[in-house]
Amino acid sequence: MASSIGRNGVQVYSSDLVSLHHHYQQQHVKNTYKESTKKDGTVDSYWSRPESRIWTLMLLLGTCLLYCARVTMPICAVAMSSHFDWDKKQSGIVLSSFFWGYCLTQIIGGYLSDQIGGEKVLLLSASAWGFITVITPLLTYISSAHLIFMTLARFLMGLLQGVYFPALASLFSQKVRESERAFTCSTVGTGSQFGTLVIGGAGSLLLDWYGWESVFYFSGLLTLLWVYCMFKYLLNEKELIICLEHFSKGLSLSKQTKVPWKQLFKKAPIWAVIVAQLATGSTFFTLLSWLPTFFKDTFPESKGWVFNVVPWLVAIPTSLFSGFLSDHLINQGYKTITVRKFMQVIGSGVSSIFALCMGQASSFCKAIVFASVSIGLQTFNHSGISVNVQDLAPSCAGLLFGVGNTGGALLGVICVYLAGHLIETTGSWVSVFNLVATVNALGLCTFLIFGEAQRMDTDSAYIDL
Repeated sequence: MASSIGRNGVQVYSSDLVSLHHHYQQQHVKNTYKESTKKDGTVDSYWSRPESRIWTLMLLLGTCLLYCARVTMPICAVAMSSHFDWDKKQSGIVLSSFFWGYCLTQIIGGYLSDQIGGEKVLLLSASAWGFITVITPLLTYISSAHLIFMTLARFLMGLLQGVYFPALASLFSQKVRESERAFTCSTVGTGSQFGTLVIGGAGSLLLDWYGWESVFYFSGLLTLLWVYCMFKYLLNEKELIICLEHFSKGLSLSKQTKVPWKQLFKKAPIWAVIVAQLATGSTFFTLLSWLPTFFKDTFPESKGWVFNVVPWLVAIPTSLFSGFLSDHLINQGYKTITVRKFMQVIGSGVSSIFALCMGQASSFCKAIVFASVSIGLQTFNHSGISVNVQDLAPSCAGLLFGVGNTGGALLGVICVYLAGHLIETTGSWVSVFNLVATVNALGLCTFLIFGEAQRMDTDSAYIDL
């Protein structure tokens, strides 16, 4: 379909979804399911540039809404605790239940995306988490067991959102050209910062004006609106129905591909990118969890909105710049693996240096600068290991990304706990930032030594999962 658009010379702009929908309908009449072929006879299934712009915009919005739904509960936690008379331990149970669900579906989400298409997994999961977000306030009227129902709702939210980023990795590996993947990944990745800022601003106002229930309605209804737009303008209804039929039959897909799993997991570059992803994921969770406490303890007079907003504002342009720089260097003739490693040096190495500087900062202003630079430079990981998974195994990029993301989340739980233990034992925040730098250094060194960018999922000996 992407090639058909290019062949007919159709001009599509990111703001004109209706025109794109009409074009798809016309192409359907003309038998659009025939994909164009390259001169060498191979099938070109990549998005055209107009399609890529529209998909990037919509997936950026999807990632933004993902984080809006994810952060809704933390924003409303204080108000809900007061309303339901929860103590700190009970609030912690509700908040932590999301991450346990989040860890469980990363791998299966990536595997399903590799088989039926990442865009379909995204749509199905977003439909479910949007619905759960909308009905969450209604669950409080079902029974007096508010804690149980809220914990279950957050656990289900984690299960459903756990498939999102592996599905993105799978989708990009199949639909985005290698020379454009870094910018696409980094652009869509900025949705996490946008979502955090949007729900932080709009959610706080809604919380004050209309109560905590309104924050859930706002986030959930926007997600369902996004799902409707995706379904109406970008996805084919017939394909979705077929996928649902396969889903009910246990995913016995006719187009299911075979992957040399045993051979893949014997290759050092596969483990190198997984280990690096473990490191970056766990250190990100550690900083995300402890930075607010660090600023409150170290600089008691500091304003919360400053250290909760400024670093994420800085992360948006740095993420976009990293993607642009990475693709530009590759288009200039630099080796792909050289660019990936350079990006990872900045994302893991240089960012850790500024994390260490935070522990030595003598003023709030310096600490904010160091924190902002550290968080901002971490977004270079989008153009490093996140894209490298797609370089190595595009046929199963979703599953491999899920493996690394699962491990990163689990190791993150350990590192977050260990950081708290270090603070209690040493009485110094320096030990926390030393932990972050050490874990990042281990992951970075592994990737620099063993990382590659050649495709490794095309061996002749295929073995089923």
